Amino acid sequence: MKTAGRVLAAKIRSIKESKAFGIRSSELPTWCPGCGYFGIHQGLNACIQELGLPHHQVVTVSGIGCAGRSPFFIDTYGLHTVHGRTLPVATGVKLANPKLTVFAIGGDGDGLAIGGGHLPHVARRDVNINYLLFDNSIYGLTKGQPSPSSPTGTKTKASPYGTHDRPLNATLLALTYGASFVARLFAGDPAGIKRALMEGTRHPGFAIFHIYTSCVTFDKFFKTWANLKKWVHPLPEDHDPSDLRQAFDQVLEDEFSTGIVYSRKYPLPGVS
Repeated sequence: MKTAGRVLAAKIRSIKESKAFGIRSSELPTWCPGCGYFGIHQGLNACIQELGLPHHQVVTVSGIGCAGRSPFFIDTYGLHTVHGRTLPVATGVKLANPKLTVFAIGGDGDGLAIGGGHLPHVARRDVNINYLLFDNSIYGLTKGQPSPSSPTGTKTKASPYGTHDRPLNATLLALTYGASFVARLFAGDPAGIKRALMEGTRHPGFAIFHIYTSCVTFDKFFKTWANLKKWVHPLPEDHDPSDLRQAFDQVLEDEFSTGIVYSRKYPLPGVS
């Protein structure tokens, strides 16, 4: 017990020294214990701190769902908007004040179902905002219905015989729609999330971060922590994120490789 106490004390001391609480609000998170969203927020908070972004010049915009609670737990300006409208609201914030750093946050239901029609347009316009798509393949806040990224055959209270739909691949959609910065990440790797967010935030166009995470309450079979830890792995060392064709091939061939998949070089060919 004494050893455990020393380990805990050392961990608390390291957290304090990291200044992790400098970006945390006074509101306590209301996510379930073990939720992957804690790891994602750890990466986002660390990104804001390490980039030295003034908190009053950062805005987090969210929709509805478990991910929609995010602005309450971070010490920046925030907007908790309506279901599926995260990206147009975030676009409006950026256009109103281009000096702001804008993080749009939404789940797979918010971003791929009711809000799915907004992704192609913010991508083609290359609006300089950062979109964190929390993908646990389930509707958590409304008690476990299948989402657009749930695998075929997913059984829930709303689909007792299993779903018949093919799941959407958010990374592939982002590449297809022309997003200029695309990363696929894992909630169990906050340090990797931080690094990708830092690079994406510096990127001068639209950056999307497709983040695999787990719903410990309603998903006991698919994106569990045990499964995700077995499935996710880094992109190949020779992956070239500036090569769009290679990005497509990688995403089509390997669903669970993580890292910066694509980052467009500027200026665009033929555009002055």
